[in-house]
Amino acid sequence: MNKPEDIVRSERAQLDFSRDMSYGDYLQLDAILSAQKPLSPDHNEMLFIVQHQTSELWMKLMLHELSAAIASIAADELPPAFKMLARVSRIMEQLVHAWDVLATMTPPEYSAIRPYLANSSGFQSWQYRCIEFRLGNKNAAMLKPHAHHAERLSVVQAAYEAPSLYDESLRLLARRGVPMPASHVQRDWTQPYEASKEVEQAWLQVYRAPQQHWDLYQLGEELTDLEDAFRLWRFRHVTTVERVIGFKRGTGGTGGVSYLRKMLDVVLFPEIWQLRTDL
Repeated sequence: MNKPEDIVRSERAQLDFSRDMSYGDYLQLDAILSAQKPLSPDHNEMLFIVQHQTSELWMKLMLHELSAAIASIAADELPPAFKMLARVSRIMEQLVHAWDVLATMTPPEYSAIRPYLANSSGFQSWQYRCIEFRLGNKNAAMLKPHAHHAERLSVVQAAYEAPSLYDESLRLLARRGVPMPASHVQRDWTQPYEASKEVEQAWLQVYRAPQQHWDLYQLGEELTDLEDAFRLWRFRHVTTVERVIGFKRGTGGTGGVSYLRKMLDVVLFPEIWQLRTDL
């Protein structure tokens, strides 16, 4: 049987990186792996930190893909947008499963680290807020947690003021000749989206003739997949929080589970869901 060192030698694997970039160099692993700095003496805080840091990395990729998808839809370039939106949905699946790991933290374990969190909370995640805004859930009050950091605020503000994924999708339908109310293709993008019977009729026109409007029909299904995955993430968030802290108030000042349950009722693309009843 070949010895391990013989196998490595026969494969001609590079072993000397004194002058070349290594895997760790490329991924900046020294910076990433030194970013976990527990404040409590409790063993379980590492889980809490890593779960949230990895979620933020997935959200960074989600924003990268979501922003590019919105730009592609605005440019009438749907094939790359479909690829990006499909990737966003798969990222959401990763974020859903991240709750499975955090759910292994028991109430006594969380109670041991909670005092060290002070008022910090996922509620204050600027990347998550940008995702919400990009998906159309606009709320001016959600800018305030970032007001103390000018550069960060400017990024969140830009997402708040820009047309959302759904806004650009409706504008695309209008450009393709599908009747669309002017109130939904030129409006104040900072205002929360309001469902419209006329918009529903526009989507129904697409869904009743999918062969004629195939790419728009596929866009509708990509939006459905994305919101489906986002709903699962929200639901898993609620159940994990209730499992770990019950109905205590959140560290960020919200009602905790009560606030998260209200968020379950937020519908991002209402006409896409309503048309299924009316078809």
